[in-house]
Amino acid sequence: MTAAIGNPLELITVGRICVDLYANEAGASFIDPQTFTKSIGGSATNVAIASARLGHRAAVFTKVGDDPFGRYVCHKLGLFGVDTRYVSTHPSMPTPLAFAAMDPPEDPQLLMYRYPIGPDQTLETAEIDQQAVVDVPILWLTGAWFSDAPARQTCWDLLGFRKRSPHVVFDIDYRANFWPNREAATADLSPVLEHVTVAVGNREECDVAVGSAEPPEAARRLLQRGIELAIVKMGGEGVLVATAQGSTIVPPHFVQVVCGLGAGDAFGGMLTHGLLSGWEPVRIVEYCNVAGAIVASRLLCSDAMPTLAEVTEALEDRRVAG
Repeated sequence: MTAAIGNPLELITVGRICVDLYANEAGASFIDPQTFTKSIGGSATNVAIASARLGHRAAVFTKVGDDPFGRYVCHKLGLFGVDTRYVSTHPSMPTPLAFAAMDPPEDPQLLMYRYPIGPDQTLETAEIDQQAVVDVPILWLTGAWFSDAPARQTCWDLLGFRKRSPHVVFDIDYRANFWPNREAATADLSPVLEHVTVAVGNREECDVAVGSAEPPEAARRLLQRGIELAIVKMGGEGVLVATAQGSTIVPPHFVQVVCGLGAGDAFGGMLTHGLLSGWEPVRIVEYCNVAGAIVASRLLCSDAMPTLAEVTEALEDRRVAG
């Protein structure tokens, strides 16, 4: 199901976009003979796609190169039902590429070609629709965009426009290759928490952002920073959901993993659906876990994003089996 373009937006994500090339051979490394399937990706882009697949009106603030891959990306976004009005074009930088080898499928090797940054990280505040940032029900920011200028300043300006009005979601999104060291990442990511309402991260990302990889302590520190909904991912142990009213561990949904990439983005798309639907936090994360698991059981990221009916059916099957 796709949302009707032209209606008021429900979600704007801000961040990376690229062409994804996924190896079809499980267990093969980049030195082995491989064939690749092409699609589009980037965390913020995938979250917008996942939300659109769930029927919401989503757009992404980003930038592609003035090349055939850039045109392909915009075309593919349109097919997914994502509004492309805020995808601008850099005149000289190429559209980034990301290669993935399923070695192992649970934690694929990822090779990014960004020269040395992507055109998406050159987005300037002047290119942003300020009123859209203020009006949209959910603004979604990714941590990697705080790693370099000018995107870093653009993100800070967006937070200033938004003034922490619900919902401002921060996907901590720590990627070591975007920073010279962890200390630099902490310096960039930690201050953001004072300006958002929802924070999402795994153990390592929380350790970088708030100095603790222990889920209960990490959640406590996130809430101390004024976060209204703290979500700490614990891998095979589930997800810790915390608010001022208390915390709950939501169990994982186990599947046979085909590709570990993109599960977090499906989780994010379902998180936006739950927030827009006014669901209670635990219910939201139950659905998020299943959405992420479904994508992990498929090869691609963006093309693999599930519908609400698929997630609901899988969740009901688990409950019956349990």
